Amino acid sequence: MAVSLTVLKEAGDETRVAATPETVKKMSGLGIKVTVEAGAGAAAGFDDTSYKQAGASVTKAINAVLEKSDVVFGVRAPAAARINAMKANAVLVASLNPYQNASGVKSYAKAKIQAMSMELMPRITRAQSMDILSSQSNLAGYKAVLDATAEYGRALPMMMTAAGTVPAARVFVMGAGVAGLQAIATAKRLGAIVSATDVRRAAAEQVESLGGTFVMVEADDDDSGETEGGYAKEMSADYQKRQQALVTEHIAKQDIVICTALIPGRPAPELVTRKMLEGMKPGSVLVDLAVEQGGNCKLSKAGKVAEHKGVKLVAHNNVPGRLAGNASELFSRNLYNFIDAFFDKEKKSLALDWEDEIIAGIGLTRDGAVVHPALQPKKPARKPAAKKTATKKTAKKPAKKGAKK
Repeated sequence: MAVSLTVLKEAGDETRVAATPETVKKMSGLGIKVTVEAGAGAAAGFDDTSYKQAGASVTKAINAVLEKSDVVFGVRAPAAARINAMKANAVLVASLNPYQNASGVKSYAKAKIQAMSMELMPRITRAQSMDILSSQSNLAGYKAVLDATAEYGRALPMMMTAAGTVPAARVFVMGAGVAGLQAIATAKRLGAIVSATDVRRAAAEQVESLGGTFVMVEADDDDSGETEGGYAKEMSADYQKRQQALVTEHIAKQDIVICTALIPGRPAPELVTRKMLEGMKPGSVLVDLAVEQGGNCKLSKAGKVAEHKGVKLVAHNNVPGRLAGNASELFSRNLYNFIDAFFDKEKKSLALDWEDEIIAGIGLTRDGAVVHPALQPKKPARKPAAKKTATKKTAKKPAKKGAKK
């Protein structure tokens, strides 16, 4: 019997879709029976007809389909009603935000489904084509520069005219991960003078290869600034103090600042304080890509373009979704590559190996239990055993002379 896969329509302001006609065609080629919820791709520019032409069924009666689906694709965590409609042992593949959605994780376990949180994908070579963080961050970095340019009241490149010279804008990118590097490349292509900072020493070479100037204080001894997974990590208090002093001086000279720093499983680190922001020039712009995780600037207002003492703070939610067509194409390819890697072509069935590094890295729930190591309850620290108080033994008095023994 063919594997049945359902693609959900996203709720709220999510414009992306977890499968496109391109990936539907590929999955149909594997022998998977694909059903798409009506209107799922409309906001990303994919109509229901294009899905039908690619080999999918389209339906409005999604709950009835979910009751029989082996695999469910989504961009974000589905609503509770969708989870409750899924059959036991079904595989849910989406960006599930487990660190901030503990109740959701419990609901997956209660429903006895196998929940796969794609943003936890290990950073290993064979998983690169499945990495939704990289694909979506790439677009976010690009869009951040365009959003900044739209709010900045001046040109980015230097222009020499008969009326005089227009100086190039100065752009400072904080965090040189995937989003940051794309922001550097985009700002450079638009003619800005670009600089960047990151806690990871390895980022310096990447920044400079794109034509940017790297700004960083000397790191702690033998500290690369990154985790084993390649992510930026939280640095010591002394490092943060020295870095903050350097950034405060540098940021005052910038026209555009783009903040991209995130630490998986933790609130976004504060990179731009009120004092730093108020030191920026009137008319300058700050774009906060980390606003959905608390923001790299605490004055950012999620989903809004605000202003503080002459400085514009751009803090759009779901920045990749502002490029919904491209974001959906990349996201859906990530999900297809995941399914393809664990699909038995001979038996025409999904074969998830829970001993595999990828499945172990993204799998949240299985057989009614939360199984991901990072989501296990922390064991209380053992109290040190109380020291036994030594009991003083009463020394026997020597017998008096002449006393009877």
